[in-house]
Amino acid sequence: MKKLPRSFYEQDSITVAQNLLGKYLVHVIDGEELVGKIVEAEAYMGIEDKAAHSYNNRRTPRTEVMYGPAGHAYVFLIYGMYCCMNVVTAEVNNPQAVLIRALEPVSGLNRMSLRRYSKKYDELKKSQIINLANGPGKLCVAMGIDMSNYGDDLCGDRLFITEGSNEKFDIVSSRRINIDYAEEAVYYPWRFYIENNPYVSKPHV
Repeated sequence: MKKLPRSFYEQDSITVAQNLLGKYLVHVIDGEELVGKIVEAEAYMGIEDKAAHSYNNRRTPRTEVMYGPAGHAYVFLIYGMYCCMNVVTAEVNNPQAVLIRALEPVSGLNRMSLRRYSKKYDELKKSQIINLANGPGKLCVAMGIDMSNYGDDLCGDRLFITEGSNEKFDIVSSRRINIDYAEEAVYYPWRFYIENNPYVSKPHV
């Protein structure tokens, strides 16, 4: 599959979040490609978005990558232990990003399963397969994405996103998850997911 070009990411995060659905996230570890189809993503619109880490032009060592060129990975820790992966979007100094919320596992399944459950993929129950990468922390564990990937160029050869298949699907929009602190931004319908895909984290929020 062809990698997405830099120009794909040089759009606002709402546009990119929707366009990422159905694309393939790829992480190359020890020569093996771990691949998941993006089925859910959340847009964070930067300086004016109270849910964004860069709200009110907050510029810190953690958020610095969002102020640079689009098409890089913004990885951060939650609860001091789980990583979440974001895609930097928009133009330089407009610190927007898209959180990858859920993946449908595609390739490298044994390695993904061993990372999440210490079991081979064919030993998993159906519920474990569904839960393999259906959340931002879960998918980073399964895909081996950690803080060493902070700032990775998504047009490079280690962590990147490719074109998807030609499947047709409908997109659902809803409120974003776990941003209760964000006042009116709580209600913005900037979470997007593939309708009826079983790997979406919380389809009915």
